[in-house]
Amino acid sequence: MGDSCCSGTVDIRALEARQRRVLMIVLAINIAMFVMMLMAAIYSGSSSLLSGGLDSLGDALTYLLSLAVIGASGRAKARVALFKGVLILGAAIAVAIQIGWRLTHPGVPIFEAIGIAAMVNLAFNGICLWLLTPYRHGDVNMASAWECSHNDVWEGCAVLLAAIGVWLFDAGWPDLVIAAALLMMFLRSAWRVLRAALVELRQTS
Repeated sequence: MGDSCCSGTVDIRALEARQRRVLMIVLAINIAMFVMMLMAAIYSGSSSLLSGGLDSLGDALTYLLSLAVIGASGRAKARVALFKGVLILGAAIAVAIQIGWRLTHPGVPIFEAIGIAAMVNLAFNGICLWLLTPYRHGDVNMASAWECSHNDVWEGCAVLLAAIGVWLFDAGWPDLVIAAALLMMFLRSAWRVLRAALVELRQTS
């Protein structure tokens, strides 16, 4: 019986150590992607790149919070997940503001810069998703981290599509269409994370 308990303790500690390593890796990747995409967005004048960069910043904060509550109570993790949902919602609001600004200041972004940044971002987001996938059905903390990474992969594909659209049509509207699609995705994700967090809070109250 004692051996079983010790084994369980060791397994939990090993799991938490693996979670910390994974979150530290994806945190570093998202900080790097935020800097890269922000610079590319400023250079290219792309709304979709800027929205992707803001998403990477929000994700970096999310992973930092996830690191802080590994091993904490279910209620503490639910509270952090609730805050993550608010961060995702904040990213959606920022994207909406950017879209509104671009509609009043039309222009054609530089598709080469969008495409290169999108491909780099997509590659590294794919690595993050692969690292987090084993924990997608875990506690609300790791599940919400996976949700953010899942969004990032779709966001990377969407921004790449924006670059292709700008190149094909020599116009800025494909970039705005993709930014609007990302806005819808952020809103859907925020709803899912917030709902799961509220359910967890009710169950642990």
